[in-house]
Amino acid sequence: MTNNDILRRIRYTFDFDDSKMMGLLSLEEEPVTRDQMSDWLKKEDDPAYQAINDKHLAIFLNNLIDENRGKKEGAQPQLEKHLTNNIIFKKLRIALNLKDDDILEMMESAGFSISKHELSALFRKKGHKHHRVCKDQILRNFLQGMQKKYRPKDYYKQEE
Repeated sequence: MTNNDILRRIRYTFDFDDSKMMGLLSLEEEPVTRDQMSDWLKKEDDPAYQAINDKHLAIFLNNLIDENRGKKEGAQPQLEKHLTNNIIFKKLRIALNLKDDDILEMMESAGFSISKHELSALFRKKGHKHHRVCKDQILRNFLQGMQKKYRPKDYYKQEE
């Protein structure tokens, strides 16, 4: 999965408007323009498409955590220079304040089954003997389950 795909799916799931997205993608000292954001949200086949780098996706996810959970007192966490699916999954888990059972339920709703032990291995530190790499399929199914849980149902009924 690309960072752009993850960004588009999160925007769709929570129905964020442009100003909300720009706020989540920006730092005080480094604002994001509407054009930048728009290019990041375009499909890959669009000529104006621009790939969003790991730094800006990390800013977005950290701001989403701050928005949902409140800003931490003291020193702010370091921005990751390189994001993995494990880090993205962990940041979404923190932002949404999800417990293991919540995640397992969301994965089931997406038609994907994973055990509690497999799930906990995804959140272990790299180098731990039980650490497991989060593959695209797992993250994709989590995002799909997240969409089913958080996307308002009335959007589906409007298209009928």
